[in-house]
Amino acid sequence: MVVKPLFDEQELLHKIAEGDALAFKQVYLAYNDKIFKFAYRLLQSREPAREVVQETMLHLWQLGYRLKEVKSLEGYLKTIAKRRAIDLLRQQVKAEKAERQLGLTYQDSHRETEESILLHESRRILEDGIRLLPKQQRLVYRLCQQQGLKYEEAAAQLNLSHGTVQTHMKLALKFLREYVLKHSGVAAILIILRLL
Repeated sequence: MVVKPLFDEQELLHKIAEGDALAFKQVYLAYNDKIFKFAYRLLQSREPAREVVQETMLHLWQLGYRLKEVKSLEGYLKTIAKRRAIDLLRQQVKAEKAERQLGLTYQDSHRETEESILLHESRRILEDGIRLLPKQQRLVYRLCQQQGLKYEEAAAQLNLSHGTVQTHMKLALKFLREYVLKHSGVAAILIILRLL
């Protein structure tokens, strides 16, 4: 006897691609536990496994229209989770190696410097991404996001329509989110997403 799934994955993926938060919640609830158990088997630690689940789901949400190309949702989520778990293991090995080589343990007094460096690095990554934007998107992003102009004001300044400015801004933000995800660690991503 063939068991019919409780929901149509392709339909949900199409809805998520369109920004449907309820469809995303349904997928999250259906796969949260599976991805956590999968990540826990790889990492043998609860907190990093939870982090992998969050990042995997964040990645899914940010895929946009590319979600429509996903054929097996569970397989896709496990692939993303596995990659992120491997990244975390690599980071952990690097951190332990660096700590052994330096013979240092971080104390609270060093946190300010560490946070300052992380903030500086986060800004650098974001600026690198902004420089890669097409000229119009870069101009719109700088005017609206960095200088605080409203879309109407930016449209008037650039001699563009409000809709064109809105489209450029949407494309710029999408590109920057993807760029940040590819070039940052978790802490930097959280800082940069606040800067976006």
